[in-house]
Amino acid sequence: MRVVVAEDHFLLRDGLIRLLAAYGHEVAAAVDNGPDLLSALVTEKPDVAIVDVRLPPDFGDEGLRAALAARARVPGLPVLLLSQYVEPLYARELLADGAGAVGYVLKDRVTDGAAFLATIGQVADGGTVMDPEVVSKLLARKVRDRRLGSLTAREREVLGLLAQGRSNAGVAEALFVTEKAVAKHIGNIFTKLGLYPGESDNRRVLAVLAYLEG
Repeated sequence: MRVVVAEDHFLLRDGLIRLLAAYGHEVAAAVDNGPDLLSALVTEKPDVAIVDVRLPPDFGDEGLRAALAARARVPGLPVLLLSQYVEPLYARELLADGAGAVGYVLKDRVTDGAAFLATIGQVADGGTVMDPEVVSKLLARKVRDRRLGSLTAREREVLGLLAQGRSNAGVAEALFVTEKAVAKHIGNIFTKLGLYPGESDNRRVLAVLAYLEG
């Protein structure tokens, strides 16, 4: 994979570069601020970008804004956000275009290089991956969306696992049920959320977006 890295802390940026190189991936650019990130993403069009949400010059959400601007110019550009904070708004904004290929991982929960590389690969392949801690925070919130309120407890559980980027097999393994049962739950979720088959819509992404907005 060709990767663009955006991280303002030298040690973490250098560590990411070394980790990617160790697994045979090419770092097309490594930047430490929002404007340089946007330029690198549009110019390099990497297979995936690993982006710290808060970058100079203002340490607000420059990384996220640069990623959104780049995806507007390079539709579907895969972006994995790295953050120290659980902020569902960041995930919602990236998911809003329905294109998928996005992820949200908390820095202090990255403890295994191979697992982290697998997450990067999942996003590069068009998947949607949310950190389990982000999902657990969302589960603790009161459900305000009437469509989500129509889901059964098991269907909400399945949707929460989909938000973590689990496949049908992964959901089945986590819940100790068959893949056939998972497929049925997912079909019910799509129907209750009003997500019907279409040529371009990624229903899993739209379901996760509805979940995050709930």
